[in-house]
Amino acid sequence: MEIRSYQAHDELAVLTLWERCDLTRPWNDPQKDIQRKLQIQPEMFLVGLVDGVVIASVMAGYDGHRGWVNYLAVDPDHRHQGLGRVLMAEAEQLLLNTGCPKLNLQIRETNTEAIQFYEKLGYNVDKVLSMGKRLEKDH
Repeated sequence: MEIRSYQAHDELAVLTLWERCDLTRPWNDPQKDIQRKLQIQPEMFLVGLVDGVVIASVMAGYDGHRGWVNYLAVDPDHRHQGLGRVLMAEAEQLLLNTGCPKLNLQIRETNTEAIQFYEKLGYNVDKVLSMGKRLEKDH
């Protein structure tokens, strides 16, 4: 798998990937999420390609206190080959290079496959409650 920063012509492929991986939700506009990411640390929005086709993605970012990962996706037809692990290692290295001391991510409680994936990578459940507030409505 080739890993590189997201490019504008990747949009349709990434949106399709996120749909295939069940990452989109009605209250989030994934196109807006892409445009927002391109305004802040666009070099940390990575795609993975096999034979020139986007089959994986990850958005990483560092706010000066914690790193975050969103939209880690590997096409279902390419899973269980270690590609997600490779993509996460690349995102972690990018964050480490910025001086990021700790990485956080959020997983839906019902996504047991993702929970098991991250546990295998050494992630643990932090005893915190994740809270959110919409500042802008996407829909």
